[in-house]
Amino acid sequence: MDSQAAARRWAATWTAAWQAHDVEAVVALYAENCVHRSTPFRPAHRGRQGVRDYVTQAFADEQRIDDVRFGIPVVQGDRACVEYWARFLDQQGTAMTLAGCGMARFDADGLITEARDYWHLQEGHQPPPDEDR
Repeated sequence: MDSQAAARRWAATWTAAWQAHDVEAVVALYAENCVHRSTPFRPAHRGRQGVRDYVTQAFADEQRIDDVRFGIPVVQGDRACVEYWARFLDQQGTAMTLAGCGMARFDADGLITEARDYWHLQEGHQPPPDEDR
């Protein structure tokens, strides 16, 4: 699979899976020996089980998803970067907005071997930048 196709699948799968809290759809994007960093200073999540554990916990912190958006991935070689935006209610019923950027490296099968995210969490439902004009 070429990196363009892998990156489009990555963004589309995360969009649908996040809205449905479908952990296994997300895990299926990653190679068995992948390394995923959810933020720069947390320990890495290693292998599919590490990704599964992280995504399960992240989804458990969300009560209801109101909106998930992924941009068009920017691809260079075997790497891609994509911006994302999600609005949800946390477990206490507080409206939250999470905005971030993910980077991934793909193997020849289109699976993610390395991923890194940078994100910010803000209380309230904030509009994406293209909606605040």
